Amino acid sequence: MKAEVINPFLESARIVIEQVIQVSPSAGTLGIKTVELIHGHIWIQIGMTGQLSGNIIFGIQETVALRMVSIMMGGYVMTEMDEMGQSAISELGNMISGNASTILSNQGVSVDITPPKVVKSEQITSFLPQKALSIPLIMDGIGELDIQVMIS
Repeated sequence: MKAEVINPFLESARIVIEQVIQVSPSAGTLGIKTVELIHGHIWIQIGMTGQLSGNIIFGIQETVALRMVSIMMGGYVMTEMDEMGQSAISELGNMISGNASTILSNQGVSVDITPPKVVKSEQITSFLPQKALSIPLIMDGIGELDIQVMIS
């Protein structure tokens, strides 16, 4: 897996988070990570087909997702990740991935993305840990969003 594959997602996430969450995130350290189920986390999974295929998974602690969704809702405080919250956080993943696919297209790489799927750790019954290229985005005062790319 090439490290360059994550760059369009990192660039897109920075732009979308600045626009939607109104904070400038900073990137943590890029590395290979085993994607594992962590209690109290939410994952936004987006499939990719075309010249690149695989999955992009945005991993977020549920408390961080609630802070992000509250900001997206104009300051309305969300206390649980209900259907509305899941829809909002799903749309954030969709915006990031859509912008990243446009960046890839401008680089001559043709890809399509699938609609986002939001998964809470307690909803998963079977899961096989997988290796992913991973980079955390740190949002001051909010928390971290992990971008995990599993692309071939």
